[in-house]
Amino acid sequence: MGSRDADPSLGYLTRKETEVKLPRPTRVKNKTPAPIQITAEQILREARERQEAEIRPPKQKITDPTELADYRLRKRKEFEALISRVRWNKSVWVKYAKWEESQKDFKRARSIWERALEVDYRDHTMWLKYADVEMKNKFVNHARNVWDRAVTLLPRVDQLWYKYIHMEEMLGNVAGARQIFERWMGWMPDQQGWLSYIKFELRYNEIERARAIFKRFVQCHPKVSAWIRFAKFEMKNGEIGRARNCYERAVDKLADDEEAEQLFVAFAEFEEKCKETERARCIYKFALDHIPKGRAEDLYRKFVAFEKQYGDREGIEDAIVGKRRFQYEDEVRKNPRNYDTWFDYIRLEESVGNKERIREVYERAIANVPPAEEKRYWQRYIYLWINYALYEELDAEDMERTRDVYRECLKLIPHQKFSFAKIWLLAAQFEIRQLRLKEARLLLGEAIGRAPKDKIFKKYIEIELHFGNIDRCRKLYEKYLEWSPENCYAWSKFAELERSLYETDRARAIFELAIDQPALDMPELLWKAYIDFEISEGEFERTRALYERLLYRTKHLKVWISYAKFEASAMDPEAEEDIELKKNCLQRARDVFERAVSYFRNSAPELKEERAMLLEEWLNMESGFAELGDVSLVRAKLPKKLKKRRQIDMEDGPAAYEEYIDYLFPEETQTTNLKILEAAYKWKKQRVASEED
Repeated sequence: MGSRDADPSLGYLTRKETEVKLPRPTRVKNKTPAPIQITAEQILREARERQEAEIRPPKQKITDPTELADYRLRKRKEFEALISRVRWNKSVWVKYAKWEESQKDFKRARSIWERALEVDYRDHTMWLKYADVEMKNKFVNHARNVWDRAVTLLPRVDQLWYKYIHMEEMLGNVAGARQIFERWMGWMPDQQGWLSYIKFELRYNEIERARAIFKRFVQCHPKVSAWIRFAKFEMKNGEIGRARNCYERAVDKLADDEEAEQLFVAFAEFEEKCKETERARCIYKFALDHIPKGRAEDLYRKFVAFEKQYGDREGIEDAIVGKRRFQYEDEVRKNPRNYDTWFDYIRLEESVGNKERIREVYERAIANVPPAEEKRYWQRYIYLWINYALYEELDAEDMERTRDVYRECLKLIPHQKFSFAKIWLLAAQFEIRQLRLKEARLLLGEAIGRAPKDKIFKKYIEIELHFGNIDRCRKLYEKYLEWSPENCYAWSKFAELERSLYETDRARAIFELAIDQPALDMPELLWKAYIDFEISEGEFERTRALYERLLYRTKHLKVWISYAKFEASAMDPEAEEDIELKKNCLQRARDVFERAVSYFRNSAPELKEERAMLLEEWLNMESGFAELGDVSLVRAKLPKKLKKRRQIDMEDGPAAYEEYIDYLFPEETQTTNLKILEAAYKWKKQRVASEED
């Protein structure tokens, strides 16, 4: 059994025999905290106390030269063996060289440093350590040799130059240090190298030498910071003229530089220190005109502070305007199609009054054409053009530029998709003000041809009417009605024009043409105008015929009431005292009311409210005629008002009820009574029949 379970991979042992038996975890019965608690600090302290002491080799004391020679030979063999294995490891070379130095064998130490440099001469740290060893042991010429070779091979490592120069300066060899600086400057180092050379010369009070170095420095590094340092150097030495000359040369060369703001601020502050406030103000203004607004935040702040300190009221306002101008520039840079910002910016410039700047802002604003050819995008933009044209005409008084603005604007608008009547009219009115009536007519004619609108037609007709050109007005009205035959306003105004010229037949013909149109936008106004026209002419028969034609088209309540009122007043003003004529008028009005009531009772019984209103008007008319009127005639027909409730269907929730006024007319009351009597008679008959059975 055991041999069968044996596993060859386990050395023919069974799984049970090779099983690792772990101790059973003891159950903790008492879980209360122990009376003496052990902290982590105690555990660590005990572990450290129980740690065995480190085994160190015993110190070896060398007593005779032979033993020393053996020790040195053994150590050298170890170092050489280590180098042969890890030749690239610099720390091994350094340790080897320093060990030889400790043995005072400087020739061997130099040999090792040289061998190390052959491995990698580009590592400047090796050169630094090599030279430090030579200097520490006062081998000055050897150190010079090392530094010289180092700066020749690695001229771009500034630390080597600094250390070399420092050594020569410490040795008092100023001329040698200057010579090293000159060698270094030949390689055109960074600004710090030049500044170190300048500080070196200043330490020895060589002002002219330092100035000459500064001149070479600004040629090598033509940057704002370099010129500012040069100017401050001259200022420190009391050379105000030279300092100003430095700033002026810097402005000539670096006015368009990204850091030009710092230069102008430094220049202005320099002039301020020299009590030249006008010069400083001119510098600030020149800078604000030339530096892009996005890079001039600090400049604006300094300028405002300067004006508050030295300027008058006008200067302070100018500075504040500059600050606001900067804010607007920032906003339009972020969103060039924010036309409200452009309006505010233009308003600011107009308050200042600089024509060139105002025009420049207008041109920049109108250059931001809306992205899509949809009118809603253009509605705000078009006012930029309008304001520009009005500015050129009223403020700048440049009529040719105004004309050019209107012309360019009209070219820009896509008239095939939409147009602006306001622009056409403003351009035409401008030409009229310039007494160029022909050009104004051409503009308005072009407007009608390319983008006809109600406003253009109305204004053009008004202009021609003002000049007394009646034939032109008629032609314009004809064009207007060809373009919009459903426009009742145009028909009415055309007829009104003819009537004002006492052309009654023409006016009547126009009204006839108008009411015969298949579609009208406001026919009730047109019919009213026609009827009023005939009444004013005293043509009562024609007016009746018109009312009859209107009633043929519509049986609206207002038409009936208007017709009845007309009949009640259809008499000559001279014959108002004639009783018979008044009776005839009243009778004709009653006939109209009777027809209306008959229509609402028989043809439109559902229009109870309109019928009630009609009877109210009739009653008022009868009352207005005093003794001639017969109020009882109408009162017999008046309905009763009943308050009723009806159910309203709600989409969600229970049904609601609303109150409404219903009208019960006399004939409906009689019908209701008859129905009740008929039902009662039927019930009585059924009851008698049942009793007989």
